[in-house]
Amino acid sequence: MSIDRLNENLRGKVAIVTGAASGIGLAITQLLVEYGVSVIAEDINPEIEGQFANIDTLAPLVGDVGREETAKEAVELAGRRFGKLDILINNAGTIINKPVVETTLDDWNRILTTNVTGAFLHTREALRVMIPQKSGAVVNIGSYACFQTFKTISAYAASKGALAQLTRTAALEAIDHGVRVNALGVGDVITNILGDPDNLIEHGKGAPIQRAADPTEIAHIAAFLASDLASYAVGAVWMADGGMSVAVPN
Repeated sequence: MSIDRLNENLRGKVAIVTGAASGIGLAITQLLVEYGVSVIAEDINPEIEGQFANIDTLAPLVGDVGREETAKEAVELAGRRFGKLDILINNAGTIINKPVVETTLDDWNRILTTNVTGAFLHTREALRVMIPQKSGAVVNIGSYACFQTFKTISAYAASKGALAQLTRTAALEAIDHGVRVNALGVGDVITNILGDPDNLIEHGKGAPIQRAADPTEIAHIAAFLASDLASYAVGAVWMADGGMSVAVPN
């Protein structure tokens, strides 16, 4: 696959990217804009409004991903501003490191709402547009925790396992209408999700690849899955985790 073919395939499409202000979401947004995609860049951080000044093909949206109103507004804004919706990247996510016995109900609900409910709401609203038009692609940013887990991430692991099953079920329902739904299971990526990126850099050394990923590495795979070049990918959780999902823990 050449970059030129991917560029040609994506140019002129319209996407929604959640969690677009930083990390993987920011890298995906920047890459899609480079490929000529018009993007609704959604984030709960108000700074999203000033991050992409003077870019005509990008419209920022400040909103809580777990609120139904935000999902509806994102899809409506895509249609009103750019005339259609071709791609949804459900990237917004958060994590908490606590043992089960120390995890509060508020902790649990916050993680599940952001990581699963937000993806469900945006997928539902996007499919309500994509299914009638008989085309579209949804890419959910998951984790190796879709399949594996370790101590202190019960809420996060539960959310990513649920996201994998949401992906598979939505894919079965959507493919009859020409819409593909897939997930991308990432490993340690150098972002601020844990506050200090050094934590992820250090943890990434334990992967078979012996390093954490740069967000741009994930962005390129997400862009491919969102393109028609991935036309035979349906309901898959594509792993981009440096081998963490296939390694036996030490």
